[in-house]
Amino acid sequence: MKNFLLYIFTWWNKQTVGTMWWTKRFGELVGEDEFGNRYYRTKGGKIDPTLGFERRWVIYPGYAEASTIPPGWWGWMHHRVDTPPVDETYTARSWQKPHRRNMTGTPGAYRPKGSVLAGGLRPRVTGDYKAWTPGE
Repeated sequence: MKNFLLYIFTWWNKQTVGTMWWTKRFGELVGEDEFGNRYYRTKGGKIDPTLGFERRWVIYPGYAEASTIPPGWWGWMHHRVDTPPVDETYTARSWQKPHRRNMTGTPGAYRPKGSVLAGGLRPRVTGDYKAWTPGE
């Protein structure tokens, strides 16, 4: 019962009932990425008269986290490119890293040297500046 109520009343856990209905009625599956995100557009690429372009949306497999959208799909979602990544034969360059979601607020977040969360050990000051004091 709890999961059913969460499904009805929360938007951050998968899709809502309204989004599910809209997707079934007006949506056309374009593709899926390696994270399980499913990408849709209006059936047949129909132009929305209110917006002046086709609607595009994503259904997340779990928690709705926009940073899980890879760069190729991000460009398609934001109308930067017209061709979705599933229709392209793109191969990543050797220097490109695989996409990762935003890790802020998690144990995997970046913590520079000297950060309190990274142990708080800073390198010693080299003396290349003079600290400001009021009244001088």
